[in-house]
Amino acid sequence: MLRLFSIRWSGAGGYGEIFKLALPLILSTGSWSLQHFVDRMFLTWYSPEAIAASLPAGLLNWTLISLFIGVAAYVNTFVSQYYGAKQPQKIGPAVWQGIYVAGIAVLAAAVFYPLTGFFFSSFGHDPGVRVLEEEYFRILLVGTPFVVVANALSGFFSGLGRTWVVMWVNVVGTLVNLVLDYLLIFGNLGFPELGMAGAGWATVLAMVVTTSLFFVLFLQSKNNRLFSTRKGWRFNPELFRRLIRYGAPNGLQYVLELTAFTLFILLVGKLGMMELAASNIAFNINMLAFLPMHGLTIAVSILVGQRLGENRPRLAEQTTWAAFYLAFGFFALLGLSYFVVPQLFLAPFAWQANSENFSEISSLAAVLLRFVALYCLFDAGNMIFSGALKGAGDTRFVAVVSLGLSWTLMVVPSFLVVYVFQGHIYWLWTSVTAYIAGLCIAFWLRFKKGKWKKMRVIETDDPAAIEEHAA
Repeated sequence: MLRLFSIRWSGAGGYGEIFKLALPLILSTGSWSLQHFVDRMFLTWYSPEAIAASLPAGLLNWTLISLFIGVAAYVNTFVSQYYGAKQPQKIGPAVWQGIYVAGIAVLAAAVFYPLTGFFFSSFGHDPGVRVLEEEYFRILLVGTPFVVVANALSGFFSGLGRTWVVMWVNVVGTLVNLVLDYLLIFGNLGFPELGMAGAGWATVLAMVVTTSLFFVLFLQSKNNRLFSTRKGWRFNPELFRRLIRYGAPNGLQYVLELTAFTLFILLVGKLGMMELAASNIAFNINMLAFLPMHGLTIAVSILVGQRLGENRPRLAEQTTWAAFYLAFGFFALLGLSYFVVPQLFLAPFAWQANSENFSEISSLAAVLLRFVALYCLFDAGNMIFSGALKGAGDTRFVAVVSLGLSWTLMVVPSFLVVYVFQGHIYWLWTSVTAYIAGLCIAFWLRFKKGKWKKMRVIETDDPAAIEEHAA
């Protein structure tokens, strides 16, 4: 058994290879988790209206720009497949096409900015909450181009397997965000007390720092020599179209999922501020599990892309299953903790919150964490198998399934619960659980079928060889 474990750990496609690549990404996305957690914790301390407004505004912002983020981030797959196919001089030009997506994102943000009041007045939230939602949303829109460019540049380093670079840059950005949160939300050390606006500006300024660091590293002489990071700056219509072809479904999946969750949160707000605040806290705590495991998902996409670039689909399959076992073990342990000791995760929110206001919110959030404990088990398969499909280029299937299941299992049932049956918050969370379980099953079946083994996003000189290796 020890020998078998040693082989599974140290061999190609084994746990050790995945863990080595994924650890920096897990720490990197874990820093995002910490950033969101502390940000929401500070807003909970500031006022119930602030924490209630933060998630709807944040989700709507990500929904509107996530199409562009998804396209830019898909540079990751192009880089990994070019790297695996030993075509390094095509990597820099591919990354620049992702950077140019930011120009389109700026135009979209400019269109949505004046429509902010319309969006948030449509769902009948408390007037005090709605004012904060609009303020936070407008500030976040200012950071749109920096978010898109940072995702494209991050894809360069992660696609090459340089995940420690991604980690350190994101850690620096997170620290900047947390310090600015402390200074600007509460007005500490002589800074103005901006409340919700302070949280928004802290996020934007931290993203400016993150993007600047990525750019400096990307343009280094060594990277230019190996990957044409400076020489490949020109717009390439054919490569840009190919990035849009595969990246747009990836971005569309983000849009569809975030649209569904945004509608869900806005519907929860119709039930009352306590239900909205408790749901926000439960989702925020779930980020402690989801965002770190998103790092493992990125690692799976990278390794699948590199293996397919090398025409080694069997090794890509083995890698995916090893990643699934790691993810499931993590989610099972954390889910058990959510179920058994929910107050442990709620304690930071309660620390300096108004005890009279927070007592009811805490009791409801503790029950909602039990839903999280259940659906995070399915999230392991959802994230890993979808990551493998994206690494191959099967983004259209992922997008179509996300659209179909999000509306049939979550959005439509939630509308019926709120507007027809006047149901309880627990019914809404049951629909979320069903949606994530459905995604897990659909992506597993697609992965098992094996069509992804024949897919490539890069130019292929020998289609017959790909067919042979897939067989």
